[in-house]
Amino acid sequence: DMQQRTMKAALALFLALACTASASVPVSTRTPSRQAQARIVPLASASPTLRLKGGSAAPKKVAILTAGGLAPCLSSAIGYLVEQYTLMDPSIEIVAYVDGYKGLLQGRSVKFTPEVRKAAGVLTTHGGSCIGNSRVKLTNIPDCVKRGLVKEGQDPQKVAADQLVRDGVSVLHTIGGDDTNTAAAELAKYLKNNNYDLTVVGLPKTIDNDVYPIRLSLGANTAAEQGAIFFRNVVNEATSNPRMLIIHEVMGRHCGWLTAATARKYKDGLAATVCMPGIGFDSKKLDVHAVYVPELAINIEQEANRLKKIMDETGNVNIFISEGAGVEDIIKEMEAAGKEVPRDAFGHPKLDAVNPGKWFAEQFSAKVGAEKTMVQKSGYFARSSAPNGEDLALIKQCAIKAVECACNGVGGVVGHDENTEHLELRACEFERIAGGKPFDVQEAWFKAMLKEIGQPFSAVVPVAH
Repeated sequence: DMQQRTMKAALALFLALACTASASVPVSTRTPSRQAQARIVPLASASPTLRLKGGSAAPKKVAILTAGGLAPCLSSAIGYLVEQYTLMDPSIEIVAYVDGYKGLLQGRSVKFTPEVRKAAGVLTTHGGSCIGNSRVKLTNIPDCVKRGLVKEGQDPQKVAADQLVRDGVSVLHTIGGDDTNTAAAELAKYLKNNNYDLTVVGLPKTIDNDVYPIRLSLGANTAAEQGAIFFRNVVNEATSNPRMLIIHEVMGRHCGWLTAATARKYKDGLAATVCMPGIGFDSKKLDVHAVYVPELAINIEQEANRLKKIMDETGNVNIFISEGAGVEDIIKEMEAAGKEVPRDAFGHPKLDAVNPGKWFAEQFSAKVGAEKTMVQKSGYFARSSAPNGEDLALIKQCAIKAVECACNGVGGVVGHDENTEHLELRACEFERIAGGKPFDVQEAWFKAMLKEIGQPFSAVVPVAH
């Protein structure tokens, strides 16, 4: 009857699909070895805790802190770390120190509850740091006293160490740049000298991508992409006034990688954009006309002559500069004029006060015949973003390796080690971690971009950190 025919047809369809699936997915008919059988974890376990990776080496209590400036990786790194520890053993306690080292000194922490841990993946969709950041240098005692973080006569390192001991923390994950991670290494060394075993595993956060020996720091790729998106809108301001000079200032105190990568991503996007030169939307007007990074000398007069020709031809000029380009010269000018250069807790000049974009605008405006000059900074826009797909993959890789290292008692900063033959993902020893890694201006893609722009490849200059 009709019902039987329908059932037979459904069964035939099911068998056909099953055969197709079995043909496309290789199935082993071999019996697993005893060693392999020992690794199989049953889906139903008598134990209330399903330990997929954990064991006796798993830490009892883990702490996380983020410090320094923002980058598109902080919340995501926290989310992936929490996911990995929960997967390993949900009984591992996880806390976070609020506002970085400031919270550690003040004993302010939050616990990741079971509810939060279940939803930790949500953090990977957010920018910023869900636990807050601060710029605190534990070895800068006067600054810590001045800010009320410690009392007169107290050693911030000891205060922080005592807090970690009181909290029973055995693993500390620091997500930050070279200052953040080397401070954590000093803290671990201090505790070890005082018979307390703390494993510190850092993750390299900096959009500048300037940490030795890390190939690519977390969030840098996204920051370059977001800087390109930012300028895609800003460049349209060139149509608001004749002979417009637009200076796009990109973050990068000592390293020009972010500026170069932002320009490259912007140009790639422009190449895929449909323009209408017959009615004024010419790609030449929208293009990048100069890229200035700290690692290359800048001949102002020579560049001004080149850019004036572009201004005369297209009616506008677009310049990408690193915030660290020309800073030494600007500081010398400020100090010669009797102006004080404000510095942060780490002794770095506060670049908002130095204002390199404004300085370059003053150098070029009259020389290129600009009627109007605009300086736009993409830094905060770019660094506050949630990570893109490429960064998420890198962040997850590093988080998994960080948890593995922590459980094996291996400290360091996790990243692809440039000093290994195949860029091995590993915990790089703290004594090898340093900031100030310059951008390699000999990179083929960068030299090719300068050639596209028509900008001469100038002398390479050493960059002080």
